[in-house]
Amino acid sequence: MHIPDGFLNGEAALAGAIVGGTALGYCVRRASAEGRERDLPVAGLAAAFFLVADAPLFPVAVGTDGHLLGGTLAVALLGPWLGGVTMAVVTVLQALVFGDGGISTLGVNIFNLAILPAFVGYPLILTLRRVAPLPIACGIAAFCTVMIAAGCFVGEYALGAAQTVDVAALAGTVLGTYALVALIEGALTALVVRALLGVRPELLRVRMEAAS
Repeated sequence: MHIPDGFLNGEAALAGAIVGGTALGYCVRRASAEGRERDLPVAGLAAAFFLVADAPLFPVAVGTDGHLLGGTLAVALLGPWLGGVTMAVVTVLQALVFGDGGISTLGVNIFNLAILPAFVGYPLILTLRRVAPLPIACGIAAFCTVMIAAGCFVGEYALGAAQTVDVAALAGTVLGTYALVALIEGALTALVVRALLGVRPELLRVRMEAAS
């Protein structure tokens, strides 16, 4: 899901930097306004967990690979703003330390992996929570968010690829692969949320807002 350097043209990379940077700045301001300093240790542990859990699983196409994303679980644990910031930090570390994704495409990758869970995944959990138990709501939201991110990934290549890309072939490969990833991530997200509800429900930020 991470887009490497050189795979998007300059205009697409710049647009991603503007959109991703602006949205991330909003998340930072909202997280700061909430006064969540006491949750920073949990955010640090979550970031370490997602660095390991998001390790690549298998190649999808030239220059990218399939892996779990974890964004929806992050926002369920930490809320949309701190959760989004945490996943952005994970994305930056993956690029700088592991070479997973490019520096010029950080804005695009942050948008796909951190912003979408905050602005799409979290509201979707709250909506689904009205008709389903919280673990199921989180699992479905995780599935949907992964598929939306995969669709954005394909759209970004279609609009801003540095070289000619067979968009239909790319879409079939990426969406097909991430449909499986989304099923796995949805199931794991639901299982983790269910387990936490049983032993440490206070760790689930979404539980407080869903109950209000």
